[in-house]
Order: sequence, then structure tokens, then C-alpha cells
Amino acid sequence: MTAISMSRRLLFGVGTSALAAVASIPAIAGLKPGNGSGLQTEAIIRKHYKAWENKDWPTENALLADNFTFSSAAGDARISKSVFKTRCWDNNVNDIRRFDLLRLFPSGDEAFVLYNCVTMNNKNIRNVEYFQVRDGRITDLECYFGAPSNYPAAVSARGG
Repeated sequence: MTAISMSRRLLFGVGTSALAAVASIPAIAGLKPGNGSGLQTEAIIRKHYKAWENKDWPTENALLADNFTFSSAAGDARISKSVFKTRCWDNNVNDIRRFDLLRLFPSGDEAFVLYNCVTMNNKNIRNVEYFQVRDGRITDLECYFGAPSNYPAAVSARGG
């Protein structure tokens, strides 16, 4: 076994260079800096899913920005918050038992979430959602269904 001797100055220099390299990775990858941290974005998104599980519209309403838009493959093309409440929340919230968040990838003010939604009749739905968050509120949400008509009300209506 060979012993390698390094001075503290050398280790400090190597550590500083490594830190500078790591700090430049988001710029190299083309990631956009936002006005929020990934941890803040993640916390907001987790509250969003809890509001659905708890059937808590006041919390969900507070999490959604006034200019919130929602899009999905079910014909929702940047619908407003009020249309989202009527079309999505009111038609689906009572069919949801829980969300199992499988992956949550926040990056500044954006995040992708892969989840399983368990319906009240114990059917599973797997979807991916893309969030944009600004100033602590969700501004945009895009839902990518895992299968045709793969949203809680449709799955619940299919039964067994």
C-alpha cells in the first residue's frame, strides 16, 4: 500500500475546483434558474396532492395562482382555475383515495411527478404531471395520462 501525501492547500484547491464544476452543471444542462428552490417547489406540490386526498378545496385553491392553467389529453387546453375546479376537481376528487408519489423531480420553479393514484374502488392510475410554480403558487399544470381515459372518474366508472 502506498501512502499519498497532500497538503491542505492542494486539497483546498481541488475542493474549490470541484465545487465550481458542480455549480456550473445546471448552466451546462440548459436548466433555467427560477425564483424558487426545488425544495420549495417540492413542498408546494406535496401539499397539492394532500389537498386532493383530503378533499380540501380551500387549500388547493390557495395553492393555485389566480392565473393558473391546466392542460391534459382529455381535451383540457390551458383551462382556467374556475374551469379546472368544475371540470377536474368536482368530477374527480371524491373518486380519489390517495396518491403514491413514485418520483418527484423538482428543478427550481418546475417539477415532473410520476405517481400512482389509488381510487376509492382500489383501482390504480399511473400518470405524469408537469408543474410550474411562481411565487409559492402553482401557475401551470399539465397532466399526461398513462392510458386512455385514465383519470379517477373514468376509472371508477369502469368498475371491476
